[in-house]
Amino acid sequence: MTRLQWNVEHLDHVDSTNSWLARRARDGAREGEVVYADFQSAGRGRLEREWVAPVGSSLLCSVLLEPAVTSDQLQLVVVAVALSMAEALERLSGVRPSLKWPNDLMYGDAKVAGVLAEVVGAQIVVGLGVNLMVVDPTYESATTVLAATGVALSPLDVLDAYLAALRQRRSLLDSPEGCASVRREFIAHLATLGRRVRVELAGGVLRGRAVDVTETGSLLVETDDQICVVNAGDVVHLRGEEWE
Repeated sequence: MTRLQWNVEHLDHVDSTNSWLARRARDGAREGEVVYADFQSAGRGRLEREWVAPVGSSLLCSVLLEPAVTSDQLQLVVVAVALSMAEALERLSGVRPSLKWPNDLMYGDAKVAGVLAEVVGAQIVVGLGVNLMVVDPTYESATTVLAATGVALSPLDVLDAYLAALRQRRSLLDSPEGCASVRREFIAHLATLGRRVRVELAGGVLRGRAVDVTETGSLLVETDDQICVVNAGDVVHLRGEEWE
């Protein structure tokens, strides 16, 4: 198997690293393309939330991947990216963030990074925004690597460590055994499991206890009378008083 090589491009300013790389993919870019930017004017989070970060305060990057996964396994690609960034932050700061389903990296109950993926033909653009030094004050329950660990990291150092970790996981996505390995690692670092959660769905709200993750990365939530499969939704970890 050919070892994946990264082709990294740096931009001073961009609308969104995901949008920029998606355009490149439509123009024929191949797997391994990476872009990172000092500032993005139209960065997005889940549910089209705006992501704004001062220049140099965050790592803003996207990668182009083409794993041999089925359409219902796309969550595992996001998982591989999130696990790779968690490993990179642990190696550089000494403190590993946990994961919150489906795509957030957390220090305690505070979000430090998020992942956003979009499909372009047979390829997947996966973007990351990591709060390194400063957090957008409009985001509640957010933190930075500096605040959480006391370690100041540069975007480029984090990018290098992240890509090294992702290169190791990328090949796992091409086989059922590898995907199962990614799922097991996800479960081991998923702070959502065992928690009481509120899941905000397109058609309403689901409350229950997160009990497991399916083979394709979906969340299983146990309610009073059934176990529900959640393929997409916004998860809130509930405290005791919020459960009533």
